[in-house]
Amino acid sequence: MATIEAALKVQERLQAATAEYQRLQAELATAVEARQKLDAQLSENELVKKEFASLTPYNTVYKLVGPVLVAQDQAEAKSNVDKRLDFIKSDIKRVEAQLKDIEDKSEKQKLEIVEAQTALQQIQENLQKSGASLVAA
Repeated sequence: MATIEAALKVQERLQAATAEYQRLQAELATAVEARQKLDAQLSENELVKKEFASLTPYNTVYKLVGPVLVAQDQAEAKSNVDKRLDFIKSDIKRVEAQLKDIEDKSEKQKLEIVEAQTALQQIQENLQKSGASLVAA
């Protein structure tokens, strides 16, 4: 009956690997969503920077503070947008690295699942040949 015990251990390994794979997929979805939000912010801020480029020194720039528009120095506004763009770009790099890491881990989990499934299938075939049966849990 050692093969039945081995089959149960492999089955447990398969279940654990599947649960980890599902967790990684949820984490991947969250990271992809974060990346999409950063892309939207990047586009929006690049558009603002483009609009700033067409301003003359005599144009007034306003900043929305709560429900009120407050006049803001043009140089300060441009500097703030540049800083925001730098911050967003560094966040995108961080999220890209996170995505790659999650994808790598996910690929390893897929291989673990395939190995466990193959091992379980071989054990089941051996049990069938010997006349024993294994009920999947």
